Amino acid sequence: MERLPQKERTLHWDTHPHMDLPFLLLTLILTAVGLLMMFSASYARAFQEEGSSTFYLWRQGIFAIVGIGAMYLMCMVGYDWLRRFAYIFWGISIALLILVLLVGTKVNGARRWLNLGFTTFQPSEAAKAAEVVLFAAMIASFKDKMQTFRYGVLPFGLVMLGYAGLLLPQPHLSATIIIGGLGIAMMFQGGTKLRWFLLLILAGVAGFLVLTKTGYAARRLSAWLDPFSDPSDAGYQIVQSLYAIGSGGLFGLGFGKSRQKYLYLPEEHNDYIFPIVCEELGFVGAVLIILLFVLLIIRGYWIAMHAKDRFGALLAGGFTTLLALQVFLNIGVATNFLPATGISLPFFSYGGTALVLQLIEMGIILAVSCKNDNKLW
Repeated sequence: MERLPQKERTLHWDTHPHMDLPFLLLTLILTAVGLLMMFSASYARAFQEEGSSTFYLWRQGIFAIVGIGAMYLMCMVGYDWLRRFAYIFWGISIALLILVLLVGTKVNGARRWLNLGFTTFQPSEAAKAAEVVLFAAMIASFKDKMQTFRYGVLPFGLVMLGYAGLLLPQPHLSATIIIGGLGIAMMFQGGTKLRWFLLLILAGVAGFLVLTKTGYAARRLSAWLDPFSDPSDAGYQIVQSLYAIGSGGLFGLGFGKSRQKYLYLPEEHNDYIFPIVCEELGFVGAVLIILLFVLLIIRGYWIAMHAKDRFGALLAGGFTTLLALQVFLNIGVATNFLPATGISLPFFSYGGTALVLQLIEMGIILAVSCKNDNKLW
């Protein structure tokens, strides 16, 4: 790896960062709306399981405040230092994935969580962030060598294969798909020749076909193709999700008036929060929320396109792609456009550590925007 200039080897502390205002406002709006919808979706389950209808709200609210503080902190310290620690972050993410296989908490047959005492944490979330930082550092270092197989394909393929080897035994198919899709997107952004993507796509399709023959994935695929063939078991969750979406109509039943959240729809405050949004806010409200995500994603790519250096552009582009993938896959699953994969909706789904990490990622994009000269606002 090339030697970093002295200014990139020290933390840059800016007490008045000129962050991108549209991106900041969109992030804060989605966080606030997500917190309100999470409360509405969760209070019935919170009352039944915890004895307090606001239990999840207060916990998520605290993590939101911590996350917003961490987002601002990332703007002050900048992002250049991340390049130094890229391989360390990657090593930590690998260690956490190994640890979760050994001592992780098992829920619904999947071992994906580490119990931290005050909360739980999915190492797969750290793996996604570490992949963005690592790939950005590698691509920025390899430069024109990215067009060769040795530098532009092999090391990235090995990293993704290593992640997949640790995620699939959990099993965590959704994270494996995101890791793969995110890696390919960053390689494309970095300049890998198009002909090499055919090899990666063929390998991915072959792997997917093999997975669909296994019991775990095969059941998911069968329920996706015809959820109403087994509405009380394999297709239950998606059937209830579709009921919620259909019940909302054009303008919804009104905030707080969802019926499916009263313990009919599993994971209503987590992976399946979008159907509750549709039920309460209707088609119009759901489209407005999707529009907010679209605007945030477009603005993230705008920041990446105007970054002052290659590493910053790759960071902003990578984290924006990660956001876009998670939003698309979550909504696709909730509407049965895609098979169920267990992906949370950023800023909306319950999960404190995930929310903090998402806001840190937005903070890194804002840190890139702070160095941009070409600003719309």
